[in-house]
Amino acid sequence: MENRVMSRGRAILIRACQWVVLALLVIQPACKPREPRADLVILNGAEPESLDPAVVTGQADLRATGALFEGLTRNDPRTGTPIPGLAERWELSPDRTVYTFFMRTNATWSTGDPITAADVVYSWVRVLNPYTAGDYASQLFPIKNASEFNRGIITNAALVGVKALEPGVLRVELRRPTLYFLDLCACPTMAVVPRQTIEIFEDRWLLAKPLPVSGPYLLESWRVNDKIRLRKNPLYWDAANTQNNCVDLLPVGSAVTALDLYLTGAADIVWDKELAPAELLDTLLRRPDFHTFDYLGVYFFRINVTKKPFDDPRVRRALAMVIDKQRLVEKITAAGEKPASQITPPIIPHYHPPEGLGRDPEAARRLLAEAGYPGGKGFPMFTYMFNAAAGGSAKMHQKIAVELQQMWESELGLRMELRQVEWKALLAAQSALDYDMCRSSWVADYNDPNTFLDLFLSDNGNNRTGWKNETYDRLLDQAGLQSDAGVREKLLQKAETLLVREELPIVPLFFYKGINYYDDTKIQGIYPNVIDQHPINAIRRVP
Repeated sequence: MENRVMSRGRAILIRACQWVVLALLVIQPACKPREPRADLVILNGAEPESLDPAVVTGQADLRATGALFEGLTRNDPRTGTPIPGLAERWELSPDRTVYTFFMRTNATWSTGDPITAADVVYSWVRVLNPYTAGDYASQLFPIKNASEFNRGIITNAALVGVKALEPGVLRVELRRPTLYFLDLCACPTMAVVPRQTIEIFEDRWLLAKPLPVSGPYLLESWRVNDKIRLRKNPLYWDAANTQNNCVDLLPVGSAVTALDLYLTGAADIVWDKELAPAELLDTLLRRPDFHTFDYLGVYFFRINVTKKPFDDPRVRRALAMVIDKQRLVEKITAAGEKPASQITPPIIPHYHPPEGLGRDPEAARRLLAEAGYPGGKGFPMFTYMFNAAAGGSAKMHQKIAVELQQMWESELGLRMELRQVEWKALLAAQSALDYDMCRSSWVADYNDPNTFLDLFLSDNGNNRTGWKNETYDRLLDQAGLQSDAGVREKLLQKAETLLVREELPIVPLFFYKGINYYDDTKIQGIYPNVIDQHPINAIRRVP
């Protein structure tokens, strides 16, 4: 059996390689000189939606953006915890609500101009500005008056609790103690961007030549659906420890193509499990260059609660209670993922998530009948949206969608259509609530339950379900005011119970198992950590 699987896999790879070569021959002009290979080539997943730190949300976007723009802190390559970035040190008030950051004296833009505390103020207020429409603006909500400014309750940006006391000193006043604030400062959303360029070029500022950056790499070029080429920033404060002069990030959605590029030496690193061919996974996981790890990531689907009949919690609970999640992880994902009934992974320290709804088809049918749809009669046709990628039916999202379709029809008598869209279209449809149900996932920005629970606050731009619940908002607000870890945990557990047992604007399916592949005899500087953060400037290729 193992030999037959391998033979089929080799045939797939050969066919894929033939198509790739043919495509390159067709689209590449004969007169164009071949570009030299980068020092490091990374297959980064989907084509980024943007490289603007204020608006990016996807992992592929965030990885690229994080190489260009830095914040007050940055992630330690080994642990993912925050370490000094553009700020060389900070002080915290006794009540833990006021941070004073001291900027590095050698922190400069790639153009040579100094990076100042005023640049930080501008960057953060820009994220909060309602006209920016940043889905991650909520990351700044721990700051005094940040949420109010973002919602338009106050319009004077000077009232937001971030002030430049001196060119090199920044004062940040929080509305309450926030244990993970330094982690937030390492997120790309809170990175420092060039005011001088944005005010001149406005929405087209990323096209400026040269583009001033605050991070370890310059943006040499971005050719959509081809690659992002990064070049070492010689004026970055820690340039001496930037390991590669030139890095290419390639947008590849096909697992077969990704494996082919890797095996032929055209790529050095492949991020994400989705870029490992599912039909070869059993064999590939036995290779020493395929690395697995646990991290804080969850796969779930969103439900648009503004649409009937999904505005009824009984309908949403019924949908959740007929899903065989064990079947999904055994039949489709097959890399050691664990079924999820809650949104927060159980490996977060000092937090024990409550159990969500289990599988109970009989109870689900009763709930559906109570909602007015006995045996599914009268229930309208609905759609399940997922993002397209190369690889057709072999792709995980489509396989999961088909399984859900079958479960809901056989157990509840419901009919569902599949809606496959491109990644950017999926994000736009989510934001506009132009869907019935939609596949989603979330990877932690920091190691705390709030990185998952805050998503579904009424005013969070990443909520994207139409669900608003005052009790849920109040519980999270109360938890944030607590200095007692035990009391905080109980409040968070109550909020999560409301989310995953009672209201269900989302249905968790499984917790991710991380997979990436690279030869660790040739590539160094990648370390497994629970937030799956691997700063590009820390990675080096061994000659």
